[in-house]
Order: sequence, then C-alpha cells, then structure tokens
Amino acid sequence: MSSVSIVGTGRLGRVLATRALDGGNAVELIGRDEDKVNSLAATLGRGATAGKTGTAPAGDIIVLALPYANVVPVVRQFGDMLAGKAIVDVTNPFNASATGLDTPEGSSVAQEIAAAVPADAHVVKAFNTIFGNVL
Repeated sequence: MSSVSIVGTGRLGRVLATRALDGGNAVELIGRDEDKVNSLAATLGRGATAGKTGTAPAGDIIVLALPYANVVPVVRQFGDMLAGKAIVDVTNPFNASATGLDTPEGSSVAQEIAAAVPADAHVVKAFNTIFGNVL
C-alpha cells in the first residue's frame, strides 16, 4: 500500500483519488478551499483525509491535478516539503482557447516542475492524455 496526496479537487483529482482508494492506498486531498477538500474527503470515504494547505503532504506520491497556471506556484509553495517524494504531473498546458500550449518553446510542464522541486524529488508525467471517464 502506498500513500498518495492529491493536490487539486477538480474532476481528475477526484477520479485519481477514487482509483487510488480502490487500490487500497491511503489518500490525502489538498486544495485551497478547505470546505471543498473536507467535503470531497467525506464523500470519497474509505479513509480519505483532508490535508491542510501550508503543511507537508503526507503521501509518498504527490499527484499535481492542477491547471497549468497554478502548478509551478503551488510546487514552489511546498518547496522542501517535497524532498524525496515522487511527484506525478497530470497537467495539460493548453492556452485559454485550447489552440496551443502555454509552456515556453523547448520546455514542458514536467521540466518546469522538476526545476522547482528539491533535487531528490522525482517527477513523472502521467494521466494527462486519458480522460477522467476512461479512468
């Protein structure tokens, strides 16, 4: 069994939390709206917990289920609290009109995240090409 912290309470965060719970994993939910986090944890049940913004994520695996504009700033807020963690980036960096990417040319979201986390954190790109209803 692994422990997973999911940062983000939107559709994909909810689906990934459900799948992690189905696999028997401990799940912590983290989001900026404390009421929404608490409500989602209660709805999911099965031991899902609500983490507190500003505290270290409890999970060994951290899933970043956030919009592109928020992901790097949130990673920077966690800072050294991500040391030694496996970080899963599910972000799609589309622009507002979904006609192109917002990442700088020659870069990727995963590269931007890797540059912002402690050196001993491990960044993995996953799930961004799979719709939540498929998961």
